[in-house]
Amino acid sequence: MTQPGTFRLALKALALAALLPLTASAQAGMGGRPPGGNGFKVGSGRLHPTLDLETRLDSGVGYFREDGTGPLSPDLSGELALHVRPGFMLDVPSQKLALSLRGNLDYVVYTGLITPGSGAASHLEGAADLALRFDPEGTLSVEVGDQLSRSDRTRTVALGAGILSLFNEARVRAQWKPGGGALELSPSAAYAMEFFEPLGGQPPVGCTTPECDPLTASQFNYGNLRLGVEGRWRFLPKTAVVADTGITYRGYFNDTTTPSALLLHAMAGVAGLVSPRITLTAKAGWSQNLGEGGGGTVVAQAEGTYLWGPSLTVKGGYLRAFEPVAAYGTFRDDRIYAEARSLMGTRLALHAAGALDFLSFAGTRSDTLVALDVGPEYQFRPWLLGAVGYTLSTRSSSQAASGLNYTRHEGYARVSVTY
Repeated sequence: MTQPGTFRLALKALALAALLPLTASAQAGMGGRPPGGNGFKVGSGRLHPTLDLETRLDSGVGYFREDGTGPLSPDLSGELALHVRPGFMLDVPSQKLALSLRGNLDYVVYTGLITPGSGAASHLEGAADLALRFDPEGTLSVEVGDQLSRSDRTRTVALGAGILSLFNEARVRAQWKPGGGALELSPSAAYAMEFFEPLGGQPPVGCTTPECDPLTASQFNYGNLRLGVEGRWRFLPKTAVVADTGITYRGYFNDTTTPSALLLHAMAGVAGLVSPRITLTAKAGWSQNLGEGGGGTVVAQAEGTYLWGPSLTVKGGYLRAFEPVAAYGTFRDDRIYAEARSLMGTRLALHAAGALDFLSFAGTRSDTLVALDVGPEYQFRPWLLGAVGYTLSTRSSSQAASGLNYTRHEGYARVSVTY
């Protein structure tokens, strides 16, 4: 397994460092409010430097040669990885223009303690999220933002393991609340690009198609334009009719075989409080590909949230989506998901989340994905957070390539410091 040299890595570090203040999606660990009083004052807001140090035992780092010199292993190899993640959080509240910015750089070091030669796959990741909100409390408010991320977890579900993804999305969204707010209309537009490069220097065992080969992943680099309008009408104090309609165009920069997709979707339903403890959302509609590949399907979402006491929240539901994808044009995703969060006292928080996805691609391919994430977090000090956890990722595909069929276990321990 090979990786670009130090010079190229340094260039990427400089590029990401330059982009972070201007563009921006923060990772899950970057959310949350910074402790009040710390940080550096910036106008009416504060800038908070952050630092995450994480040790992660990962059973699925990549595909390496057995014993460092033998044949390529058919299974993902494990390794002890170290993450060093400096970053920042900036919030500047204002009634006219509010600013929120999150960013980090994440250097992933594979130690080579379990799999010889894995150190060559050490790489730089990063994430950032920028949001500018004009007149956020007004009848008409507008949000302009951008999110950027580089990681080994691609948003393109057709591709296999061993790929680095650079994703960027610029967005604008307006919210109009005429007549006191009973009616809300939210038009939006977003343009995203995703670029791929191999994390390793060889395709997995059994790979005979481009979508499972990291070396050919760059042919699926794409641009994605979404235009949409969401609406909400509160016909009762705690119940609303909701509607969501839009159009998505997906085109590929280097791929001449995957058909471009032009998807039109429309959904409608209801959302509201069933009781003081239960919130439900249910909507359904249709999505149709007006592009070359054609095809369409029913799309729907049913989600419920239950407040199980003052410190425990449980959420779950079902989602059917129809989206563009590399190599096949379109795919359908039937997802069942659940999440629980509990606050025990004032310092200890527990979370558990799981999802089961059944993916059906245009043609004959079908995949099943299983994801699990559990663990506690403990607030030692207002500026010091500790977390441990376990994540599971399992993928099985009707295609036999090992890059599309794997199980990945990850155990982690993380310390987060926020000034």
